[in-house]
Amino acid sequence: MKTYMLLFAVACSLLTSCKPAVQQAAVAAPEPEPAIAACSFTMGIDAWEPYQYMTVGNTVAGLDVELVQNITTGMGCTLDVVQGSWLELLTLLREGKVDFVLGASKTEDRQRFAYFSEPYRQERFQLYVRKEDVNLPFTDLRSFITAGNKVGVVNEYYYGAEVSDLYADDSLRSNFVGAIISELNMARLLDDEIDGLLEDSFVGASILRRKGLDKYIQPHSISLGASDVYVMFSQASVSAEQVGQFNTGLAQLRESGAYNQIVDKYRN
Repeated sequence: MKTYMLLFAVACSLLTSCKPAVQQAAVAAPEPEPAIAACSFTMGIDAWEPYQYMTVGNTVAGLDVELVQNITTGMGCTLDVVQGSWLELLTLLREGKVDFVLGASKTEDRQRFAYFSEPYRQERFQLYVRKEDVNLPFTDLRSFITAGNKVGVVNEYYYGAEVSDLYADDSLRSNFVGAIISELNMARLLDDEIDGLLEDSFVGASILRRKGLDKYIQPHSISLGASDVYVMFSQASVSAEQVGQFNTGLAQLRESGAYNQIVDKYRN
């Protein structure tokens, strides 16, 4: 009997089919990978060429858009787009109906309802005037304003500390004239309703060239200091972890050289 069992054991060592069924059942099947939640963002854009705009074919484009599309694609996220005025988009962002907007400045008030990415570029606002006023002898915005000149700005844009300080002065506040879009300020400038307007130097040049107004409106030597620009995320719909993932993607975009390639395309 022992000899028979020994032969059986030797045979089973050569034939894997002899493994007892109990041993086969003891090998646990691997746990299925947990499903990864779909990532989808709604991006709000304010027509601001060359940073963000809609093409004739109703496709979203621009420097800021390309940078963000590269990052969110790397995160495995899809993008929906909502277009509106800056004021409209800020309202939607507060409510969580828009997940993020582009080209934002960081302010204390906005930090109450928004997260901010790492800065991804800088901007510099320029004073634009009628062509015949290009050589007006003013060296800074304060002297231009205190001389009684009116300046067009876009509602809810943040132009930096210098403009904020001037606007906070009750005696000077009426010299700032708000508009929903910069093109309205340009029309007011040509109609002599205002004496100058503030706009990002890239954006101003793009609008004037596209509308054929560069013969009538030109940049004055007055410009504001360069300031950092951020992607602003809604705290009502986006997590701090997702903002961290976005920042990681931004760093990787810079390291790969793709960031400079995109920027150079619009610079040239």
